[in-house]
Amino acid sequence: MSDKNLRFKLNRRGFIQNTLTGAIAMTAGAGCVHGTGTATSKKTKPGFFGEPARDIPLREDSDVIVCGGGPAGFAAALTAARAGARTRLFDLGGGLGGVWTAGLLTFIFDFDKPGITRELVRKLDERSVRSVVGASLFVYHPEDMKLLLEEMCVEAGVKFQLHTGVTAAYRNANRLGTIVTESKSGREAWAAKVFIDATGDGDLGALAGCGWDFGREEDSQCQPLTLNALVVVKDAVALKDYISFYGGKGSHQKAWNKFKDEIHRAGMEPSYGHPTLFQARGNLLTFMINHEYGIKPFDAAKMSEATVRARAEVHRIAKALRTLGGVWEDFQVVATAEQIGIRDGRRIHGRYKVTRKDLVSGIRHPDGVARVTFNVDIHAVTKDVNKNEPISHGNLKMKPYDIPLRALIAKDVDGLMMAGRCISGDFISHASYRVTGNSVATGEAAGAVAALAAKSKRLPHEVDWAEADQLLKKISHRS
Repeated sequence: MSDKNLRFKLNRRGFIQNTLTGAIAMTAGAGCVHGTGTATSKKTKPGFFGEPARDIPLREDSDVIVCGGGPAGFAAALTAARAGARTRLFDLGGGLGGVWTAGLLTFIFDFDKPGITRELVRKLDERSVRSVVGASLFVYHPEDMKLLLEEMCVEAGVKFQLHTGVTAAYRNANRLGTIVTESKSGREAWAAKVFIDATGDGDLGALAGCGWDFGREEDSQCQPLTLNALVVVKDAVALKDYISFYGGKGSHQKAWNKFKDEIHRAGMEPSYGHPTLFQARGNLLTFMINHEYGIKPFDAAKMSEATVRARAEVHRIAKALRTLGGVWEDFQVVATAEQIGIRDGRRIHGRYKVTRKDLVSGIRHPDGVARVTFNVDIHAVTKDVNKNEPISHGNLKMKPYDIPLRALIAKDVDGLMMAGRCISGDFISHASYRVTGNSVATGEAAGAVAALAAKSKRLPHEVDWAEADQLLKKISHRS
């Protein structure tokens, strides 16, 4: 049966017959999208609801579909569209950029790479919205970044839809052919030739039936979450000793140490051992002071609880700092992040797994799509560890290493690629390549390969990296 002729009767028997391999967690709520349908008479197990069958709209106007509009998904969709593929991009948030924008990250690592990373730097500089720290590090204003990403996608012809999440994935034999999304428009089905999981947490790969890993191999413990915030201060110049890399200079360690002393002087103990201020612009600063430990990002209830706790901590410490007066007078929270920052999500099994051995040896690959230079960066997995070692480097000496294309191609499902945090790797290597410069690079590579595969009726694993690399040099002036 072809995807074109596939009918979407969304009942449990239909899920099995059409090899739906992801559970839909929104059954009761989804059944109320249009206020139609009645409870099924089909017998179900206690504690379950038998969702009524119904037809949903199917769109077949895409070559490449990207799920997730963060740094990786933006780069993947932009590249695929520039390569001539009809490209759709879906994101749950209200704007593109993910952790850069909804997460209020404002600080970028490992960004000195060819292609879209350098293009972004150039465009941000043209708008005078980047504070330079070094070739790979800089601070930016999140609203300026949001606007720029949207303008670039519009110009390239990417059809992006916000406030929309992927909730199901259907395979035809072993090839992913259709996804289902949920939004205010209801449940909709979308067919494509190639799909890219750029959700960060590997949501699409898991729904499609891919194997995945999470957290440390020995005990599944994961890095903590962090909810960033924007604060406005009376005079940033007066606070320069507490602001990391102030004016593109200065010491990060000295700044957070002095800032932590001030938080202690206000009678507070931050849950993150390296509380940090960055300067977004003028008197607008990024405020990063919290850790939420042991939270799985695919547990919505726990994520909600963590977000509420973290937001309360942000406001509590800000209020305490104001009581100090002086340079801290009028220290005000103006926004907390729409999305709590996630470090560890699912790592989808690919045709190659990046490991700590790759970091130690500085491995090179003929299909290397990104050269990682960022050190292992493991935030404390528990409160007790945070007291003595808020950040660990994994007890190894890392050398710059390659991420191969094979780590971006799903092992268990054909027609599916990954970009960003959810590529195939172990816990240690992930703590190095997860930063956003590498997310952009893997997204750019996935977008090029996906476009070539879709337009030539091949699968991603049938595309040679040399062909994709030549395409990238042509469309993005890579050096």
